[in-house]
Amino acid sequence: MLLTADVGNTNIKLGLFDGDELRHKMRFSTDPSKTSDEFAVVLYTFFQVYRIDVSEIGASIISSVVPKVTQPLREAIKIVTGKKSYVIGPGLKTGMDLKIDRPETLGGDIVCGCVGAYEKYGGPLIMVFMGTATVLAYVDENFAYRGGVIAPGVGISLDALTQNGALLPSVDLRAPKNVICTNTVDCIRSAMTYGSACMLDGLIDKFSVESGADCRVIATGGLAKSIICNCRHEITYDENIILDGLNVIFRRNTSKK
Repeated sequence: MLLTADVGNTNIKLGLFDGDELRHKMRFSTDPSKTSDEFAVVLYTFFQVYRIDVSEIGASIISSVVPKVTQPLREAIKIVTGKKSYVIGPGLKTGMDLKIDRPETLGGDIVCGCVGAYEKYGGPLIMVFMGTATVLAYVDENFAYRGGVIAPGVGISLDALTQNGALLPSVDLRAPKNVICTNTVDCIRSAMTYGSACMLDGLIDKFSVESGADCRVIATGGLAKSIICNCRHEITYDENIILDGLNVIFRRNTSKK
């Protein structure tokens, strides 16, 4: 089995694949202060909870946008499983042509999500990532990554608003019944949910015009479900697409020619 790890700014998501089947997954908070031993305890707990025989782990691959976590996590995986980990970055084959100014700066999560989405849905496609940041990425019909946009994530925007507005309360991301609201809490909710949905719709329109392509739109990330249901575009939610991409990239780098 293949152990995959998607290290994001907010959470680390683990996935365990048996071939193309995602058998188990686990999410926990990203903490750059954790040592390799502490990460090893988390990994060991993951295996214990799902009664996984560690000897069944044949390999591991990591995507990380938090450099301080990458090496301790690699060491933890080595401690628990005895296996070295591939890390998404220069030198690994993805199959995707990066048609951007500085390919080495593209986040591993974006690479994996786009690879996983193209493998599963084909292209052209727009991949939407909704986590700490909101990212839209365009992949053309020839599996070339053409670029995208980066915006503050919905959670960060909400935190900035409520932390800097003395009288503004923190709220959940439940969409109110109407866009035009009559109380402060619902006014904030409306802007965060409907406003974010309008941003996505508008950017998808702009992407379609600039690319001249009729794109399928895929979304992932912890906040995506709360937002895309309010979009007028049809957007497919795929919770595990980054882990799927890790699995695809691993196969492309280990399959026998």
